Amino acid sequence: MSSKKRKKKRKNNGPSIVVIILLLGIGVTYFIWQYNEKNRLNITFKDELNIEINSKASLSDFVKEVTNGNLINGNDSIDTSKLGSQNLKLKVKNKKEEEETYDVLIKVVDTTKPVITAKEEIKSYAGRDINLLANVTVSDNSNEEIKAIVIGEYDLNKDGKYNLKYVATDSSNNQAEYDFILNIISDKNNYVFTTSKGFQGKVIDGVTYIDGVLIANKTYALPSTYGKGLTSETQNAFNKMKADANKQGLSLWIASGYRSYYDQKYIYNNYVKTDGQKVADTYSARAGHSEHQSGLAFDLNTISDSFAFTKEGKWVNDNCYKYGLIIRYPKGKDNITGYMYEPWHLRYVGVELATKLYNNGTWTTVEEYYGIDSKYK
Repeated sequence: MSSKKRKKKRKNNGPSIVVIILLLGIGVTYFIWQYNEKNRLNITFKDELNIEINSKASLSDFVKEVTNGNLINGNDSIDTSKLGSQNLKLKVKNKKEEEETYDVLIKVVDTTKPVITAKEEIKSYAGRDINLLANVTVSDNSNEEIKAIVIGEYDLNKDGKYNLKYVATDSSNNQAEYDFILNIISDKNNYVFTTSKGFQGKVIDGVTYIDGVLIANKTYALPSTYGKGLTSETQNAFNKMKADANKQGLSLWIASGYRSYYDQKYIYNNYVKTDGQKVADTYSARAGHSEHQSGLAFDLNTISDSFAFTKEGKWVNDNCYKYGLIIRYPKGKDNITGYMYEPWHLRYVGVELATKLYNNGTWTTVEEYYGIDSKYK
């Protein structure tokens, strides 16, 4: 039998060592990755990066979350005074005390409606002019000046409740609406009418105006509380006329100016006692119907027909219109004005109307011009 020795096979451990080294490398790499991820600076921004105009905001308001770091300039305020985009720089310090910078695109917008402040109901009398925007205010976050407008149909001359709305729109087309009620009320002291000549008449708190001119005659009366004296326009017109008359060597003065309701009542009643009511009504007004109470009329110099033949009377007849004054009760117009000829009685109506009524020397009455009457009812 042969004595040859058998050779033992050597075990090959090479692949196992490689695997171990590989796994160890992977493990170390994973550990390092985990460590870095755990300590990595991370910032998450909010989904909405818009901010309303003129609102207070800082950079940190747009940061949702910060891990492994601290904001350096997060408290920096943002200028929101103007609309538009802003590219801002957010500075952050990581755990290694290193500074990193992030671009943040912020947009200043205006999506807020204006705010309208007004009354829910406005009351007015038929025929009275009213400014529906007088007590309306509009505010807006843009700080711009915004005016409201009135939407809806209404008639200031017709009583009823009108459902209207105020509308205000800012420059970014944000629109606000405010519903309100316009309540028009009719009563005997406030209404509108049209004269036979087509002029619009308005009675406001018992005072009648036609085409803006106050009317006081036998048909249209004044409230007992109306009047405080000659109006400044009337007094100024007389002063100018008097000054120009003086330059002509003429003397003018006011013999009787403003009279209250009760003064007129006393005067009229005395005339009635003397001449009777029928005669008194031809030359004196009943209380409330006198132009003297309006503060727009006065009597000059001598209260007599003879005034018409004086130098002053003739000059006044031909020149008073230049100062906005008229001969209120012309000769031959008794049946129209309701009063006898009074060359001394002047009434202020303004230069434009006075010139028309002067009519090149042939005086037209207020009643004729406007198409109204003057008769006690």
